Amino acid sequence: MNYDRYQYIKVEKKERVATVTLNRPENRNALHSPAHAELEHVWLELGQDEDVYAIVLTGAGRTFSAGGDIKAMVERSGTVEGLKYSLRVPASTRRMFQNILDVPQPIIAAANGDAVGLGATLVLFADISIIAESAKFGDTHTKVGLVAGDGGSVIWPLLIGPSRAKEFLMRSLLVSGAEARQMNLVNHALPADQVLAKAMDIANELAQMPLWAVRWTKLSVNKWLKDQLNLILDASIAYEMLSMNTHDHGEAARAFAEKRKPDFKGY
Repeated sequence: MNYDRYQYIKVEKKERVATVTLNRPENRNALHSPAHAELEHVWLELGQDEDVYAIVLTGAGRTFSAGGDIKAMVERSGTVEGLKYSLRVPASTRRMFQNILDVPQPIIAAANGDAVGLGATLVLFADISIIAESAKFGDTHTKVGLVAGDGGSVIWPLLIGPSRAKEFLMRSLLVSGAEARQMNLVNHALPADQVLAKAMDIANELAQMPLWAVRWTKLSVNKWLKDQLNLILDASIAYEMLSMNTHDHGEAARAFAEKRKPDFKGY
């Protein structure tokens, strides 16, 4: 199977392992609309690739992913295109997470650097997660005036409980990779230069194990995650799209881009 058509992610295969690399290092692997679309579709192709037994997800450069593209948010804010975008995103986001949970091969996230916003959510939706000890990790949607709707409200309560999850999500708190491991948000925290090697070791180990035993074990546990996704995501992503059309979101995005304090109006 050929993956050359992807522009913002890179797929490389070696033996039985596919490495999916978020490939916008000049933008800290921020996920704008075209990159988001590629992340929606690549899992379908990988799931049908009979040469792939395990998948490693990582980021190019020194960052895993900074989450949403702030520049794109500023450009969309208050525009007709922004409104159209907010109408398209809920279905696309649902498909992306459904595809991640449905891909039969185990996914190992190798967060080689900061994983923020949607970047953090991708790490948490992987089957096994490894993060750099010094990386910044957290869901910072509310700091840019958005509801933590694209998966954060689904996965954080499952991992650390509703009360702690609400504090982290509402306050946009960041922790180090080492702290994320102590909180049981991720499986492993290592020095940055060891993260990808550890992920490849685990992927190669799983790729040599009995195929259906591994895949159906993942499927069994993911039934629980799918229930939570179906229960929460439609509402949470709809609220996020509503917040995308507020004054405070546009102001937060502009202030972030201009490196100044935002002036929120409450609407």
